[in-house]
Amino acid sequence: MLTRVLVLVSLVLAVLHPVPAGAEMYKLTAPDGTQHYTNAPTDPRYQRMGYASGTAAGWLRLPQAETGKYETEIKDAAERYQVPVKLVSAVIRAESGFNPRAVSPKGAQGLMQLMPKTASMLGVRNSFDPGQNIDGGVRHLRAMIDRFPHSLALAIAAYNAGERPVAQYGAIPPYPETQDYVAKVMRFYGGIAGGTTPPTRIYQTVGADGTVTYTNIPPRGRP
Repeated sequence: MLTRVLVLVSLVLAVLHPVPAGAEMYKLTAPDGTQHYTNAPTDPRYQRMGYASGTAAGWLRLPQAETGKYETEIKDAAERYQVPVKLVSAVIRAESGFNPRAVSPKGAQGLMQLMPKTASMLGVRNSFDPGQNIDGGVRHLRAMIDRFPHSLALAIAAYNAGERPVAQYGAIPPYPETQDYVAKVMRFYGGIAGGTTPPTRIYQTVGADGTVTYTNIPPRGRP
């Protein structure tokens, strides 16, 4: 009976708050049977469930992150490494949903989801410290932009999958996770803060050789 009550309380608390449409959802069943749901996992035991539809049916609703909480850290790092503030925010939104304690199933940590090895190379001692994490993440993003200066999409793909596979394929690697990630970041980056202006539409095209390209110029025959 106690386990059932714990599970019910967990479910009720989750349903009380909204989660953004399209957020990836994770589930963790604790040893006592309590089920936890989140869109920014902080424990590697969380299992992927898929993406929230934004409707009540079939999905628990979770609180939205405080996207403006780290505005100063983002602005400072963006200016320091000459990366657009909106791009940094877009990467953080896609990586962790602005949860500084987020941990991916693969072990990436913090706001910009730094792997321990990458964090060490960047001199980040505590990936859960927002200032350190953002500084290291933006510095790494800057390196990927410099590595692939002619394509922002490739730089974003390299941030997610590593520069080696991007260089190997000469395009966004054929990994569904990376392709979805690039599309998500590009979509977030194209939006206008505050919603006062319609967001820039990003189009995805796949060439005959399988090359995936993202652009704000609509392909022929599309509005």
